[in-house]
Amino acid sequence: MAIKITDDCINCGACEPECPNTAIYEPGAEWAYADGTKLQVLELENGETESAFRKQEPVSPEYYYIVANKCTECTGFHEEPQCAAVCPVDCCVPDPEYIESKEELEAKKFWMHGE
Repeated sequence: MAIKITDDCINCGACEPECPNTAIYEPGAEWAYADGTKLQVLELENGETESAFRKQEPVSPEYYYIVANKCTECTGFHEEPQCAAVCPVDCCVPDPEYIESKEELEAKKFWMHGE
């Protein structure tokens, strides 16, 4: 499952540089699938395509946030989610709305990085 940042976040920013998928953003920041990945084009559910560089709306205007569709729990990079390992207030926790198997997380890593 993806990791989420709770509202206990103190906005210290320790987590952001630790993410190998560039899935963590500062409060109010727009994000893109291409950020920190090899993605160039996304195939949408309706079969159309879209630039992976297109900026998306921020998930949170108040706290650092994790884009669930980019989070792999550091699978293929580290033994544990690095955001949780460095968080001084333990606000990086599993997100029960995004449950994924290890195989699904590995496939997501391959999709984003091709490795």
